[in-house]
Amino acid sequence: MKVIIDLCVVPVGVGVSVSRHVAACQQVLEDAGLSYSMHAYGTNIEGEWDGVFAAVKHCHEVVHQMGAPRISTTIKVGTRINREQTMDDKIKSVREKL
Repeated sequence: MKVIIDLCVVPVGVGVSVSRHVAACQQVLEDAGLSYSMHAYGTNIEGEWDGVFAAVKHCHEVVHQMGAPRISTTIKVGTRINREQTMDDKIKSVREKL
């Protein structure tokens, strides 16, 4: 099943700046071959359910390996079975109405 998620991984106990940890998660997504788009407070990711959630797990593993003793993650999940829809399709649909 295809899924689009909005992911926000927040390492706790690593100081104020988390950009190094965010970059590591972006690399996990890149290595997994997933389609993703980073925004100011998270990342949109699309792909097959198992692949997307395996990458989320791997992000947690990598951030913990970087020294984060705790991680707080927020995930919004959307699936659709009546037709295929990409992140770009969703944005294009709204822009056409502006």
